[in-house]
Amino acid sequence: MTGDFEELVRGDRVRANTSPQINEAIDREIAATVRFYADKTDYEISKRIEELDNEWDIGRHVEARAAVISIIGLVLSLSKSKKWFILPLIAATFLLQYAVQGWAPPIPVLRRFGIRTKPEIDMEKYALRALRGDFDEVSSRESYSSYSKECL
Repeated sequence: MTGDFEELVRGDRVRANTSPQINEAIDREIAATVRFYADKTDYEISKRIEELDNEWDIGRHVEARAAVISIIGLVLSLSKSKKWFILPLIAATFLLQYAVQGWAPPIPVLRRFGIRTKPEIDMEKYALRALRGDFDEVSSRESYSSYSKECL
């Protein structure tokens, strides 16, 4: 299954640094969700697409967690002990590592919980949009265009 999706998410540094088993599990979940919605109404598909628009990708999770840990560390260092300044330092280091490499120590844990990358979320969203028929007109225009060229 992963081979089917690999072409669509090429260049995704998080996937490249995630174990193949976790990537495959996420890919299977995406495929199962798309199959589930295959016989649903346009309204139900639209609701799912709206949910996907609001889903936090892994980058947002990493950034939010780093901010929370930094704030906690700053508050504790100002109120309890200067030793707590280590928390913002660790959070900033992980955030920098994520920005540069696309990986940081919290990533494998978040991925095990099924937190997806933006390309993975987009892949499900575009598959659902295709099910809903969003691209039918594009397809028919291409067919008409190639048909028109053949006639000329």
